[in-house]
Amino acid sequence: MSYMDSFYENVEKMGVVPVVVLDKAEDAKPLAEVLVEGGLPSAEVTFRTDAAAESIKIMADECPDIMAGAGTVLTVEQAKRAVDAGAKFIVSPGYNMDVVEWCLDNKVPTIPAGVTPTEVTALVNAGLEVTKFFPAAQYGGLATIKALASVFVGHRFMPTGGVNAQNLAAYLADPAIIACGGTWMVKPQMIREHRFDEMLALTKEAAEIVRSTRA
Repeated sequence: MSYMDSFYENVEKMGVVPVVVLDKAEDAKPLAEVLVEGGLPSAEVTFRTDAAAESIKIMADECPDIMAGAGTVLTVEQAKRAVDAGAKFIVSPGYNMDVVEWCLDNKVPTIPAGVTPTEVTALVNAGLEVTKFFPAAQYGGLATIKALASVFVGHRFMPTGGVNAQNLAAYLADPAIIACGGTWMVKPQMIREHRFDEMLALTKEAAEIVRSTRA
């Protein structure tokens, strides 16, 4: 099994990859512990804040049970910083072929985003088997993914943007969906206010939806 196959298998097993925005690195460990306890032991830590790299390092060093990666990665420099900090995967809101090629050359699992047939074609031709579909709600959600999947046979998608507890099961029931990304269980405001009990409950709810949908 290749490193990418192993990564894809782990993502599918998770079912949901929480998208995390951390303003303070000190919140990284308690949040990671919530995600592990809640049954979603993964975090896509976005490079939208200055605390991202340090947060990933804390998760990687102090929370061995969580698969911590980096999101909103736009440049090779950011990808290198993320991996140096301990990121296990790279996710982008679009794609930059320099970043994709750097990840593939260095055997770093990556899920770049695309929403059009042309974009998906480029990623398929690069050798990728999974595309992030972002922002999912604005680009037609499951209906668009079904249309793309009918052409790109065997290719799979990770919708992010507008995914929530109400539509999660519908997404996960489609075989073209490997997993969903989402912030609804770890919203930035909830993290800032240290509402860890609330986040734990929402994480457990999402994990239960994954189990019941894919049982």
